Amino acid sequence: MDNFVKVNFLGAASTVTGSKFLIETSEKNILIDCGMFQGLKELRELNWSDLPVDVNTIDVVLLTHGHLDHVGYLPRLIKQGFKGKIIGTAPTLAIAEIILIDSAKIHEEDAKKANKEKFTKHNPALPFYTVREAEKAIALFQVEIQDKWISLSKNISYRFQYNGHIIGATFIELDINGKRFVFSGDIGRPNDYLLDDPKKPEWADFLFVESTYGNKLHPEESIEDLLAQLINNTIHKKGNLIIPSFAVERLQTLMYLLWKLYKKNRIPNIPIFIDSPMGNNVLDVFQRFPKWHKLSMTDYNAMCNHVNIIQSYKETWETIDDKRSKIVIAGSGMVTGGRVLTYLQQLIDETSTTVLLVGYQAEGTRGRQLQEGVHEIRFFGKYYPVKATIKHIESLSAHADQNDLLQWMSHIKNVPEKVFLIHGEPNAQDAFRVKIKETFNWNVAIPKLTDVEKLII
Repeated sequence: MDNFVKVNFLGAASTVTGSKFLIETSEKNILIDCGMFQGLKELRELNWSDLPVDVNTIDVVLLTHGHLDHVGYLPRLIKQGFKGKIIGTAPTLAIAEIILIDSAKIHEEDAKKANKEKFTKHNPALPFYTVREAEKAIALFQVEIQDKWISLSKNISYRFQYNGHIIGATFIELDINGKRFVFSGDIGRPNDYLLDDPKKPEWADFLFVESTYGNKLHPEESIEDLLAQLINNTIHKKGNLIIPSFAVERLQTLMYLLWKLYKKNRIPNIPIFIDSPMGNNVLDVFQRFPKWHKLSMTDYNAMCNHVNIIQSYKETWETIDDKRSKIVIAGSGMVTGGRVLTYLQQLIDETSTTVLLVGYQAEGTRGRQLQEGVHEIRFFGKYYPVKATIKHIESLSAHADQNDLLQWMSHIKNVPEKVFLIHGEPNAQDAFRVKIKETFNWNVAIPKLTDVEKLII
C-alpha cells in the first residue's frame, strides 16, 4: 500500500451542508456521506454540478446518518456512474430511504408547479432527481451493524459507533494501514429526550469533527416552560402555533414534549396536527428499531394517539380552515420547502400566529431570514408580509454545542496528527479552532470546499 492517502473535501467545508469527503487510497476509494447543499443560492447551485472527481473510481459510500445534507446527493452520484455499495446502520438506511423518496416527490412537484405557474427562469424547470432515480440509489443500500470492525480490503477497515443526534446516527472510524481516521458526522447531545448519549472516540490520528455550534453554548432554559407559555399564549390570542420541523428526531421530540405537557396538566387539550408525510414514516422507524432510542412502546403509542396525523393535501387545507386555536408541526425545519409553506402562505400575515423555529437555521434559508426578523418573506414566487410573532428555541437543537464537542473529543488518548473542522460556518469554525488549541493544543485546520489534503500514513 502507498504511504499516503488523499482527502477530497467535496462538501461541508467552510459551510454546514453538503457533507461529502472522498478518501483516496491505493486499495479503495471511500466516500464518507453524500449530501446535498442547502441554504445559500451559490451553494444550492453546486448541487447541479458533477463532482470534480471520477465517480467511477469510488468503491463504496459510508453514511454517518440519514439527513438530507448527508444523503441527498446519492441519486446524482449514481447518475454520474457510481455502482458500489452504500453502507450504513439499519435505521440510517431506513431514514435515508424515506428522505430520498420524499425529497424526490417534492423535487418533482416543485418542478411541475414552477412550470405550471411560470415562476421559473428555466424552460422547463427540472426536478433535481426523480423518484425513479432515488430508487436506484436505494437499491445499492447495504446494512452493517455498529461497534464491529468491517474489512474493506487488506489494509482498510471501518467501524460505526453510536452518536446520538438522530436515530441510527454514528461516527465513522476508518483504519487505513494502522492509522485511525475519525469522521464525526453530526454529534448528538447528552441527556437527549429520545436518544442515548453519544459514544466517544478513544483514538484518532486524523480527526474530522463537526463545528456547527463551535462558537456557542446552548442556553440553559426549560424547554417545557417555554413551550407551555407559547401554547397558552396562542390559546389566549385565539391563534395558531406553527412549528416548522425536521421530520427526523425533532418532530418525534416535539410530539413527546407536547404529550408530556398535557399529561402534567400544563397545557389544555389543544388540537395538534402533524403535517409531514416523511415524519409519519419516521415514526415507523422508531417502532421498528426500539433498541436505538429510549422511548418505551407504551409512551410511543400514547404520544402518537395524542396527535392528529394529516394524510392528504386536502386535510392540510381543512386544518388551515379550522378556526380553533391549534398547533401545526410541518416540514421543512428550515422553511426551505414542504407543507409548512402552505400554512405560512395563509397565516404568516396574521398577528395571532406564532411561528416557532426549533433548530439550526442555515445561512440563506427562509428559517434564518425569519430568525433575523425580516418584514416579508418570499415563496411560491410572491412576497408575504410577516406579521406573525417569530420565536426560536435553540436548546431543542440536536447538535452538540461547543462544550459537548470538547467533551466528545476529550476521551481521545493520543495527540492527533491533524484535526480538520468541518460542518460549520466560518465564524463558528474559527472560534472552535482557537478553543481546541487552548484546550488540547492540537494542530487544527479549516479546509475549504474542493481542497485536497495529502496525508502520510
